[in-house]
Amino acid sequence: MAIWLDETSKILVQGITGSEGRKHTARMLRAGSKIVGGTNPKKAGTEVEGVPVFATVAETIEKTGADVSVVYVPPAGTKAAVIEAIDAGIPLVVVITEGVPVHDTTDFWAYAKSRGNSTRIIGPNCPGIISPGRSNAGIIPADITPQGRIGLVSKSGTLTYQMMYELRDFGFSTCVGIGGDPVIGTTHIDALAAFETDPDTDAIVMIGEIGGDAEERAAAYIEEHVTKPVVGYVAGFTAPEGKTMGHAGAIVSGSSGTALAKKEALEKAGVRVGKTPSETARLMADVVRSL
Repeated sequence: MAIWLDETSKILVQGITGSEGRKHTARMLRAGSKIVGGTNPKKAGTEVEGVPVFATVAETIEKTGADVSVVYVPPAGTKAAVIEAIDAGIPLVVVITEGVPVHDTTDFWAYAKSRGNSTRIIGPNCPGIISPGRSNAGIIPADITPQGRIGLVSKSGTLTYQMMYELRDFGFSTCVGIGGDPVIGTTHIDALAAFETDPDTDAIVMIGEIGGDAEERAAAYIEEHVTKPVVGYVAGFTAPEGKTMGHAGAIVSGSSGTALAKKEALEKAGVRVGKTPSETARLMADVVRSL
């Protein structure tokens, strides 16, 4: 099995006719993903990589049965694109776009919640989600790792790729890049809960970073609810106070949000935490070999 995305998923691409939409549609198709349609109201009736373009998300769902949307719309149009997908009732929206205003993300996240939260949002500013050998929705390279039994949830796209590569001898059930913005649609806890109930995930890697308290909250959740082994890494041990590092949400204010505080919280919950990505991968390899 996998979480949220598998070989039955039917993906539509919002922004399919733009340069990024075209490029990554081709990459997802090569990875074996079922891309059934795309949207651009000005170019409805055309095709991209053999994929039909429709005017709206609702029409795409009606004509193709799409149940996942990947958003490659520029920041100014992202809020409208996500709300359109929510209104159409699609179960999963993966928002790749970087630079989405935080108040826009807050608006469409709150809108999803007001609709009963029937639509899961991953992102924005994320690499997407991949279930190796099954489906790929986003920009994660599909050839890094094979299918396996490790689950991965990460704020960082680059560290997602590195961890997948370093653990390629074991493989992954699903890898989820949740994004590093201050407001995101899917959290570490959401992914941890899904991996905990997935019968084909035996162990979990969790990658966090400085800023906010998401990792501390995840640690408390792990302590209470997760029975599977979890190995973690927190990026940003040497980050200076008050300086944003990479992601918009990666900023330390006083003693709040430091890598050390997050590491201590995770270790208190029984999570083995690596000092580097490579050490984290070695810790997980040891865990998998012992299962």
